[in-house]
Amino acid sequence: MIRPPRQERSRRAWARVLEAGVALFEEGGYEAFTIAAVCERARVAPRAIYDRTPSKEALFVAVYEHRVSQIWEEMRVFDDEERWAGLDGPELVAALFAEFGDILRRHEAFTRSLMSISPATHSGIYQRAHCYSHRLADRMAGLLLTIKPHIAHPDPETAVRVCFTSVYSALVMRIGYGPEFVQPVLDHDAFVRHLVEMSVCYLFGPRPEAA
Repeated sequence: MIRPPRQERSRRAWARVLEAGVALFEEGGYEAFTIAAVCERARVAPRAIYDRTPSKEALFVAVYEHRVSQIWEEMRVFDDEERWAGLDGPELVAALFAEFGDILRRHEAFTRSLMSISPATHSGIYQRAHCYSHRLADRMAGLLLTIKPHIAHPDPETAVRVCFTSVYSALVMRIGYGPEFVQPVLDHDAFVRHLVEMSVCYLFGPRPEAA
């Protein structure tokens, strides 16, 4: 449980603590995330942290939520239905997955460090990440189902969820384990293009020239 700061000076110090925690986690993973290291990076005394949170684990949850809230601000692009309106099926798939891939790439240090945490190490973070993943899947499925009449798969609802899960998993695994995870090694944009092509074939059937 975090006790929120009330005074402006305390709020600024707490903001530095959260940003310092994010930086340490992205640079060195959970092992680099210590109260002492956060204090040094944020230029605060330990009491500034212990007055707000009872433990390292609770602080880490606060840092995690701070970073995820920033990422979800970028994810708001998927709430803008007008941005995606007018695209045909393959165009929508390409645009959505390219945008999603770019967001993940901008935050690859956070994603990579997050993947190093096992459920046994921090079950609370694992559960939160699980909930956010489902929330994102619902959002993306809603957008993809706007072109439901054009989806060739007999079960469009299941198909779009399987499609997004496959793309999401592939991108996260590539970020977590590096480009060498895929053979032959592809750069990010080429990898996304292949995922888009796979998704288009799965959802809409093979292109006429490939039939």
